[in-house]
Order: sequence, then C-alpha cells, then structure tokens
Amino acid sequence: MSDLKAHAYLLRELHQGKLLVLPNAWDVPSAELVVEKGFPVVATSSAAVAESLGHRDGENAPWREMFAVVARIAAAVPVPVTVDAEAGYGLPPEELVARLLESGAVGCNLEDTDHRADGLVDAAAQADRLAQVRAAAEAAGVPIVVNARIDVFLPSSGIAEPDRLDEAIRRGRLYRDAGADCVYPIGGSTSHNLARMVGEVPAPVNGNTTDELDLEALRALGVARVSYGPRFYRAGASGFSAALDRLSAETSPVR
Repeated sequence: MSDLKAHAYLLRELHQGKLLVLPNAWDVPSAELVVEKGFPVVATSSAAVAESLGHRDGENAPWREMFAVVARIAAAVPVPVTVDAEAGYGLPPEELVARLLESGAVGCNLEDTDHRADGLVDAAAQADRLAQVRAAAEAAGVPIVVNARIDVFLPSSGIAEPDRLDEAIRRGRLYRDAGADCVYPIGGSTSHNLARMVGEVPAPVNGNTTDELDLEALRALGVARVSYGPRFYRAGASGFSAALDRLSAETSPVR
C-alpha cells in the first residue's frame, strides 16, 4: 500500500510543469517497452485492451478480464500505472477503487458516456459519482489520480456542435470541483477548444495530438497531459496486415 501511495503522489506531481506524455499500452510487452523508452508512467487504452481480448470497446469486455490485464502490467513495471476504466463498468465507487488498487493501479480515466442508455450521463450525476470515487480513494489511503473524460465532442453525445465547447467547460468545472485531478475533452483537440479549456477550467487538461497539433503546439497551449489511446495498438495491427498481404502475394500460386 505504501508503494501505491507513493506512485499516486508521483502521478499527480507529473501533471504539473513538464508535459506528461502517455503512449498507451495494452499488455505486458507494450508496457515494458513504454518504460524501456523512458516514459515515467504506463497508461492503458481500454479500446486496445478490449480488442486484444477479442471484445469491442465501450464496456463490452468483462471488467474482470480488463483488470486482470492491468494487474499483470502493474506487476511487471516499476512505474505508476493509470487505467482507462471506461465509465467504471457499473461498479459502485468503493468497489471500483478497491479493484483499481487490487490491480496495482493508482490512476484512472472515467468517462461520462452512458453505455447503457446512450448519450451522456447527467453532468451533476457524473460529478457526484466522481466525488464518491474521490472519497473512496481517500478512505482507502491512496489518492488515486482521476482523469475525468468529457465526451461532449463525440458524435454519440447528442450535444449540438455549437454547444459542445461550453458544455465541456461546464462539465470540466463540475468534475474538478468534485475532486477530479485532470479533465479530458476527448475529440475536442483543436487550438481554440483547448485554449478555452485550459483558460477556463482550473485543472490540468488532457489533449491529443492531431495533424494540426503536435506535442510542441499542445505544450504551448498549456495542455498538461497527452494520451494516444489505441493509436499504437492499431498501428501494429495495420503493420501486421500489410506484412500478411505481402506474404500472401509471395506465396500465392502463379497464374
């Protein structure tokens, strides 16, 4: 427990100052490679983990399978591990925190998509859940770092495009007040959106690189954390597919 507590404090500190870059992993070899290349934290991608287990993203993988992967990763690396816990798998806050700590994780993403009813969870209800997660973590003695994902920019949110940024800012403030350590407006990585989020939400902001925004541009905007989701997992699958195409062409009978 003392190691978990130390890792949680380190993870929180890494959100201040230098840009925290998280190339998301999905299994032990990918996590070990992240550490080998000098990154100070291992973050998982729910999509990559679920797909590697044969499930679709979006809480379709059994949570026990997801946490089993996290436990193997945390046991294999000496750095803090933060988990993409999707929307929390319907687990009560106390159990979610217990499962995170049991797996060796000291941070988590929690998104406000409603995977059962579609659209978004009511903002006040999500803030209340985040507050309960924070209280459960404090009661457990490990200040888990909560990255509150804000899904208003996703088409599935049901939020009209002109209203998305204002709603993201409103939710970001609510989630920060509820005890979130960081806010993550996924799908909203534009210079305008991120500048307003950084300026108007009193919390570290998680962004993503795009064709228009590299790491230096995100750093200049004041973004604190950058994650890559399943990007590298899918790049590996794409490379494998291309190699198989070449191999298939080489071994096909000449007609």
